[in-house]
This record gives sequence, structure tokens and C-alpha cells, in this order.
Amino acid sequence: MTTIRIWQSLFALTLLLNAGQSPADEEWQTLFDGKTLENWDGDPERWSVEDGAITGKTTAENKLNSNSFLIYRGGEFDNFELQLEYKIVNGNSGIQYRSFELPKRKWGIGGYQADFEAGNTYSGILYGEQFRGILALRGEMTELTADKSGNMVKTLVEKIGDTNDIQAKIKKEDWNKYRIVASGHRFQHFINGTKTIECVDNDLANRRAAGLLALQIHVGPPMTVQFRNIRIKKLPAPKKVAMISGTPSHGYGAHEHRAGCMLLADALNSSDLGIEATVYTNGWPKDDSVLDHADSIVIYCDGGGRHPFNDHLDRLQQIQKRGVGMACIHYGVEVPKGPSGNAFIKWTGGYFEPDWSVNPHWTGTFDGFPDHPISRGVNPFTVNDEWYYHMRFAEGMDGVTPILTELPPSNTLVKADGSLARGDGPHSNNPHVRAAVLERKEPQHVAWTRVRNDRGRGFGFTGGHYHWNWGNDNFRKLVLNAIAWTAHADIPSTGVPSKALTMDDLMANQDYKPSDRFNRTRIQAMLDEWNAAN
Repeated sequence: MTTIRIWQSLFALTLLLNAGQSPADEEWQTLFDGKTLENWDGDPERWSVEDGAITGKTTAENKLNSNSFLIYRGGEFDNFELQLEYKIVNGNSGIQYRSFELPKRKWGIGGYQADFEAGNTYSGILYGEQFRGILALRGEMTELTADKSGNMVKTLVEKIGDTNDIQAKIKKEDWNKYRIVASGHRFQHFINGTKTIECVDNDLANRRAAGLLALQIHVGPPMTVQFRNIRIKKLPAPKKVAMISGTPSHGYGAHEHRAGCMLLADALNSSDLGIEATVYTNGWPKDDSVLDHADSIVIYCDGGGRHPFNDHLDRLQQIQKRGVGMACIHYGVEVPKGPSGNAFIKWTGGYFEPDWSVNPHWTGTFDGFPDHPISRGVNPFTVNDEWYYHMRFAEGMDGVTPILTELPPSNTLVKADGSLARGDGPHSNNPHVRAAVLERKEPQHVAWTRVRNDRGRGFGFTGGHYHWNWGNDNFRKLVLNAIAWTAHADIPSTGVPSKALTMDDLMANQDYKPSDRFNRTRIQAMLDEWNAAN
């Protein structure tokens, strides 16, 4: 055999040997070698390796006074996917993550716990060991916040499964597969492929971003718990979106800043795109250090002289230098001419300038979109809204890409007899806009983007007056895509996924109660029409 043929054969053999090893396999780190407790630290009277598995035991003669843990000493973890197999006979156990050591208690641990037991109730829940108690019961999606006194508030967002159905898939005194995903402050548990909980921890003072891993043996009756095939994959840090909602404003169903932000944040957090959106209510955050870690800032608020950004331009400029994105929704695109207007042109590419821009209500039909990530998955749609137009853009549209463009109807400016539909004023009408729309027939941009020299991305969107319009899937998808884009998240070809919204979804979290004039039937008919069009 020639030398060349020998090398060809060796190369072919190498390909065969490596064929079963994919790049994905290389992302995983094995935490247990199947033979020793190397990198693990716990009570040697309780923990050992038996039959290729980490084994924790208590007996009637050797009871625990408090829960004890086998702590992984190979490093702390923040964002990860953890997979292992467990088997338990009697008692209760759990897997600690993002946890901390308790003072004055050897092998004592507190923090998030993926619980499991020999019984029928708690396997799969999210428990806070020495850390706020039960955070999500089995079959629940929860959100954690805090009240004014700092006490945790747990809100059931939705039911994601039936606890008895989940229990039926868990094997007694046999091996089960546990999977834990911690991405940002969103946690998911799975047992044997079934999701058991999902939780978003927005309790800003108490939530944890990183910490220790540990395995538990529990006080109580004698028990045996075993773990094997323990491996972990580090996940990239999620893109963080700070959503600033303005104060209550126009009454029921309009300018519902908080409710709108919550709908958008829930969709982003549920998208599985590695985005973590947090809503800050009633304007500028009291502790604006939360913005230091944001990848994008979204503002949905009343604007003009009351815009929350007017008093924080220097602080925002400091943040923007890091390439942070910015998205402004509806009245949030209007600021006074001068320092605020100049800043907005720099950050987002344009703004509503009084005595230049106008704010009529009209029905826009948008059936053409640019080749841009924000357009992905967005189909043509028609929506009646207070579409502001004739924005003041960067000179020469420098760095600006129009996203939604339409020629507004002439009746937004003049009546059929030629008289002004609304008199000239800071928001209503002016000679400049009449010349642009009535004489030159210039289509108007009501959504746009800008890419800055520092790679920061800006987005302006003038719709959003009527809260019900968030129920239009394409209207909503475009804004979700835009927010994700400003945070430098990857947008799939079908756009940011989100569930179809119901009337109950849209009515939740609004600042006002429905008035006697509220016509639910009419709104429901509008939703039905949109859903049928999709």
C-alpha cells in the first residue's frame, strides 16, 4: 500500500470514529464521572457512589436534624440546561441551582430547587429552599414580584398541565429523567420530557442570577436517593429588555401602557428566543440601575412635555453609548423640539415634532414590507388607530429604514368641502403636512428603524392608541419583532411567536374599569375578523 493510500485510510477511519460526535455533544460538561465524588462536597456518612450513581442515604439510626446537601465545587452556574437521571425510595429530595450556602450550617444550602419525592404531589415543582417557599406548583406558570413592603407576590399566569397527568408519567422507585432550564430569570422543569413548571422571577430584590448546584437528602423517614448521567450545558445570557410603561392616561381601552407592555413582555418571555423582558410601571424606574444591564429599552407612555425621558437625557446618552437599543411606541415617540428631539433623531431616527407632525385617527392598510428582520412572518393587515404621521426624521433619512408606509386619506387633514378637518395646531394640522400629503402625495412612514454608528438599534411605532389592536396578530408581531431586533436577538423566519390573544387577555391588567359604553361584542367581532384573516 502506498503512503498516500495509508493516509487516506487513516483519514477515513478518523471520520468514522468521529461520526457519532456532534458539535452539540461538545457543548455538554459531565459533572459526575460515575465512579467518584470528585468536585462534590457533602457529609461522607450520607453520600457515596453505588452502582455507578451518586447515592444519598438516611437510616432510622442515622437521622438528619436538617436537610443536608452534596454541593458541586467545580464552579457556579448562571444560564444553563441541566440533565440528569434520578431514582428515589421514600422521602423527598431535590436539585438545587443558583443557590447559596447557609451561614453556620455545614452542607446547608438555600436557593432555587427542582423538587421531587417518593410521593404524588411535589415532583417537578419549583421550591425556594430557605428562599421564599413554593414558587410554582406542578402544572403552573407563575410570575414572582414583590409588594411595597418587599413581600413576594406569586401570580398564576396560566395552567400548563394537570398535576395528576404529570404524576402518571413519573416512575416509582425507578429511574426518571429530570431537565432544568435556567435562562435569565425564567425557569423551566421537565420530568421524562413533560414540562412540570415555568416561572419568571421578577422579584428584583430577591431573585438570583447565578449560584451553586447541589443535591439534597431530606429530614424525615429513612430514604435513599440516587443520581446519574449528570451533565450541563451553558446557555448564552438572554437579551434583556426593559419595558417602561407610563402612568394611567386616557381611560379604558386606550393608552393602556401597563397592560400593553405586559402583553408584549409575556410574548417575548414565552418565545424561547432567549429574551427576558421586565416591565417597569408608572414611568422612569425609581432605581434606574436596572437599565445598566438592558440590551434594549422600550417606552410606551404619554409624551410631549410629560415624556419620562425629557429629564434623563444625559443618563440615557450614557446608556446608549453601550449600543443599547430603544423602541418607542405611540405617544412615546413625541418629545419637545430641541435637546429631546435631537436625542430621539440620534437614537431612533425620528420623532413626533409639534407643529410639524399630526395625530389623526384613520385606517391604515399595510400590504408591503421591506426585506428586514422586523418584517419576518408579518402578513398584510388593516387597522384603525391614531397613526401619527409626518414625523421629523434624520436629515436625508440617514440610517433610517421605513417599515410601515401608507398615504393617509385626505380627510385626516381637510373635509370634502376643502375646509380644514381640524384647525392648525401643535398636533392637529399645519401647512407643511398639507403640502406633503395633499399636494405632493407623499406616503408617510408610521414605523421605522435606525442603526446607529455604535451598532445601537432604534425603532419608532406610531400606532398603539387602542389597546384592542394588540389582538391583531400581525400588528403585534411587527412590534415584537422590532423589540427583539433592537435587543440584537435572532428573529426566526416566521417572526417572534406569540399566542393568539383572547378578550380576557386584552381586558387583563388595564388601569381602568370598563365604562357603560364599552361594547364587548363589537371588540370580539373585530378579533374574530382578524383571526379569520390569518
